[in-house]
Order: sequence, then structure tokens, then C-alpha cells
Amino acid sequence: MNLIQQLITRREHMRELETQMASSEVLSDPQKIREVHETYAREKEVVEIGDRYEKAMSNLEQSKETIATSKDADLLTLAEQEIEEIKMALPLLEHELTVALIPPDPMDKKNVIIEIRAGAGGDESSLFAAELMRSYMMYAETHGWKAELVSASRSDVGGFKEAIMEIKGANAYSRLKFESGVHRVQRVPETEKQGRVHTSTITVAIMPEAEEVDIRIEPQDLKIEATTSTGAGGQSVNTTYSAVRITHLPTGVMVYCQEERSQKQNKERALSIIRSRVYAMEQERLRKERDDKRRGQIGTGDRSEKIRTYNFPQDRITDHRVNENFHNIPGIMNGNLDEIIDSLKRTEIEERLSELV
Repeated sequence: MNLIQQLITRREHMRELETQMASSEVLSDPQKIREVHETYAREKEVVEIGDRYEKAMSNLEQSKETIATSKDADLLTLAEQEIEEIKMALPLLEHELTVALIPPDPMDKKNVIIEIRAGAGGDESSLFAAELMRSYMMYAETHGWKAELVSASRSDVGGFKEAIMEIKGANAYSRLKFESGVHRVQRVPETEKQGRVHTSTITVAIMPEAEEVDIRIEPQDLKIEATTSTGAGGQSVNTTYSAVRITHLPTGVMVYCQEERSQKQNKERALSIIRSRVYAMEQERLRKERDDKRRGQIGTGDRSEKIRTYNFPQDRITDHRVNENFHNIPGIMNGNLDEIIDSLKRTEIEERLSELV
């Protein structure tokens, strides 16, 4: 891959985008304005990194020329020093530019819908589901994102049988998308009197929040029902019909929302989740058609794939996609997920680089 040629192409694209930003066609369409500005910002970032790389290459050639033509001892010493410094800096600059040239995942900048469901393990599974949901909320807080519980079905022991959360913030999906899959936990439950380690599982689904411009849901494809809110065990907790259940008839996707105060708010939330689920299903179908034969280390993100094991007695978390162990479970469960996510992000970048090469 010729980096300089790639850089020339990106500069030309920047000039085209500058022309588009001044055109009446773009200025009259808010959606196009947003798309063009976002693409321009991305290209500008690439070009700025490329400028530093090009300048280093130019300085290297000038220093070599000085050594070849000059007889001044001081100049020769300075030129030799500069060559050494540039040679040390160039590999990092080249890697930075190569990574910047990787086409971004258009989903990465989106907000996130997180669905967590208790699996095998009964009460212990529901308790861990609640702990992991709390971990994601704390992680969102450290990144300045806004996290809100949208819907929850609570267990009798205070855990979650099922919970849906929305996280809004810059590039939330780019960080959290790696959490999709089956999480396995091994530990001694508080109710276990003989000290035996139990294994339980929960399922996590991470979906980019779909906007109306991403996918259109036809009104006739929806069955909307107003119901009373329910608490743990299914008992009714109020008598007003503020909760909403929406079913997308073509796919059978059903969403129930009760956390908001009004029926209107619950309906809006449920519609947002329906859009995201249907959009995620469509994206997954397209992805399978596009690269069925390729299976990378990061995995497919499929919710049936076991991605991580939390071994509490040994204070060890194993991410099976990168075959790497991480320690300090208490810290990680308090939202310190960056070490794990950074490792997965690096592997993703390496895979995409190998595809480019």
C-alpha cells in the first residue's frame, strides 16, 4: 500500500468535500450537511497525520543530501543526528497514518442499546446480570456518556432476568460493540453453604441505536399495546396503563417498556429499541452475505458465542477471542473495562490492516 498515493487521494477528496459544503444541494439538506461535515472531519484528521509523515520523509531526504554534499563538520553532525531521530520516529508515524487510513466502521460513532439476559444459573445468573449492567453504567460515566435504564424485569433476589439500557455518547458503539456474546461467571454464590464454585451465564447484545434515517418501520407492521407496569415476580405495581408493549410483526421482535412515567415516553423508547433491533438484524444478514467465509479473532459478535469467562476465586477474566487474561475483577466490575476493550480494539485494527495490505 503506497501511503503517499493514499494521502494524495485523501487531499483531493477533502477539496471535493469543501466544494460540496458550499453547494446549495448540500446546504438545503440537514442530513447531507451532517454527513459531509463528518466525512470532512475524518479526512482532515488523516491529512494532518499524513502531513507530519510527509514532512519527516522530506527532512530525512534533506539530511541525507547534506551528508552527501556538505563538508562542514558541524552540519554533518547535525544531519546525522537528525537522520537518527527521524528513523526512530518514522515507524510510529507510518503506523499512525496506516491506521488512520483504515475506513471507519460507520456504526462506531452511534449511541448504543445494551440488552442483558440471565441465562443458565438461575438466581446467580440474574445477580451477575445486574452487576454487569452496573459495570457498563460506571464505564459510561467515566467516558462522559449518558446511561439510562430503559426496561427491566427483576428477579426475586434483586437481580435482572432481563434489562435494556441506552448509552449516549461520542463513539460509544466503537468501544462497547466487543461486549456482545455470552459471558460466563465462575464463583461461590452467597447462598452456597458448602463453598462450591457454580458456573452461570448471561447473554449481552450490543446494538447501534438506529435513527429513522437508518431504517424505516412501517406503522402497519407494528402492534402497539398499553399495559400496567409490573414488578418482581410479575405483580402489578400501578393501575395506570403507562407501560407499552410493541411487536414488530414481520420479524416477531417484541419490546416492553415501563421505566418512563408516561405512556408516550415509553412508546418512544420502545420504538427506538425496535428500530435498533430490526436494524441490527438487517446489518447482521448483510454481514453474513458479505463475509461468510471469514471469521476473525474478535469473533462475529453473535450473542450465542462465548466471549469471556469471569473466574472470581482466581481473580481472573479470560477473553477467549484474544486468548488473554486480565486481573482485578473488583476494579473491572466497577467500570474499569478499558484494558480489555483496548486489547480487543488493537486486534480489530491489526485484522483490518492485514486486509488492507
